[in-house]
Amino acid sequence: MAEPERTERRLRPAPLLFEPSEAVADPEHFFDLESIEDPRELLARATELTLAFRAAQERAVEFQALAAAQLADPRRFDRLTPGAIAEQAEWTEDYALKMIEFGETLQRGRADLA
Repeated sequence: MAEPERTERRLRPAPLLFEPSEAVADPEHFFDLESIEDPRELLARATELTLAFRAAQERAVEFQALAAAQLADPRRFDRLTPGAIAEQAEWTEDYALKMIEFGETLQRGRADLA
């Protein structure tokens, strides 16, 4: 996998409202979108949610990469192999290696900011 693209301007995600447990049990219920009748309002809210989920996914991948790099750090006494990281994260070993590399790049970027 190539290094995930990063945009300089972070998208500001729409607020993700937690759904009541009875709504989650209903498979047709999704962030109350089914109750919006105006198609313009529905498009706007669905777009907000799409952008929020994309931003959350991008951030989660960055945190996965950071964690993988930390777990593979040879200075750790409890260091994990790329294979062990791959198994834990349900990745292939090749993907784990790329994520470790991406995480190391992110760590270097943070060190430059300090």
